Amino acid sequence: MRLFCLLFLISGNVIAQQLTKQEAIRLTLENNFGILIATNSIEVAKNNKGILNLGYLPRLSTSAGANYQSANSTTSFGGALNPNTGEPRADIEIEDAETQRYNAGIDLDYTLFDGLGRFYNYKRLKEEYNLTELQARETIENTILQLFTVYYEVARLSENEGILEETLRISRERVSRSNYQFEYGQNTKLNVLNAEVDVANDSINLLNTRQQLVNTKRDLNVILDNELERNFEVDTIIQFIPKLKLDEYLEKSTENNVTLLQNESNIKISDYDIKVSKSGYLPTIGLTGSYGWNENRNPPSAFFPGNVADTYTLAAGVSLTWNLFDGGSTITRVKNAKIALDNQEIIRSQVQKEVKRDIANALGNYENRLNVYKIQQQNVLTNQNNFERTKERFKLGQVTSIEFRQAQINLILAETNKNSAKYDAKIAELQLLQLTGQLLNEEF
Repeated sequence: MRLFCLLFLISGNVIAQQLTKQEAIRLTLENNFGILIATNSIEVAKNNKGILNLGYLPRLSTSAGANYQSANSTTSFGGALNPNTGEPRADIEIEDAETQRYNAGIDLDYTLFDGLGRFYNYKRLKEEYNLTELQARETIENTILQLFTVYYEVARLSENEGILEETLRISRERVSRSNYQFEYGQNTKLNVLNAEVDVANDSINLLNTRQQLVNTKRDLNVILDNELERNFEVDTIIQFIPKLKLDEYLEKSTENNVTLLQNESNIKISDYDIKVSKSGYLPTIGLTGSYGWNENRNPPSAFFPGNVADTYTLAAGVSLTWNLFDGGSTITRVKNAKIALDNQEIIRSQVQKEVKRDIANALGNYENRLNVYKIQQQNVLTNQNNFERTKERFKLGQVTSIEFRQAQINLILAETNKNSAKYDAKIAELQLLQLTGQLLNEEF
């Protein structure tokens, strides 16, 4: 009784929402953490190549100040006589004499020419932006490949679950039939026990597969940034790209492979580094301008009355700076930049060979797995035919339970191997598409 209760729990299904491939891609592009970080990196590179970061705009600054001074003074005449009265002149005392000074000004500096350093730095930053986009594309491609690796694993386990459920159903029927035959003396208790052992094994296999399926769905939810326990069903229909279209992709693989494109971008950046460094050989021409205001409020003194003086100044100038020799720093920078460019060209030769090798290996793996899948499809048909014949003969008592079980196991292996071969071939195709630079251009 407990065994059949367990079987009832195992066979229970929960209705879940369908997660299509297109929906999985959309959620990944919108929510995946790695893709969000890559998108932010593009924004940083975009800001870096903007006009505000290139040095083409003038520098404008302003300043202002105020000073206050209060003083007490006594002026003595050292016994000098007043010419009008003939008496000694009295001391002159001034208290709380206030002196105030105010100033304000605005300064403008603009570099007219800096040896073309800004120009090539702008081109370098534009190329860095392109490189960041390529790096983001690589991140997206890797994430999409990871997405479908997990998505198809969910599909494989879902199909295997269906196979094992059908296997368990057949094994349960066999237990019922064995018990019925035993009650009427048509077989021994051993056949009943063998059938119950097979049911237990099939139950364990189904439980393990379901647990693997639950775990893999959690993995997929992490990629999609869904709730971990969200349940769903996936699309198990697989379509392969026509060979003619795949051949077209292979012909253009060197033009679209993201690794080769990144290497070309690095070469351009290194070339611009040389030109930026060479700008140190040329002079720098700049413009300066200023406008200022000063006001002095002076208190009266012993001999002069108080006064207020306002001054307005306007100045402009041109400067030329030419570093005739900087101790060899510019020469060193140019030499090192040339070495960096040479290294990038060496890396290009290496990457080109590696990419060609990877494409050849991926193509071979794909064709091999596709052939294996075709063989497994035929193998399933053969084992299905064999199992149906064995099942009929088992009902007639012409084969033993061991022979029946072996035919059943062969069919299970054939069906699960076919599922594995199908999804292995599809993943191999996706890997090939990534290497040819077409992964994001295909509809799934």
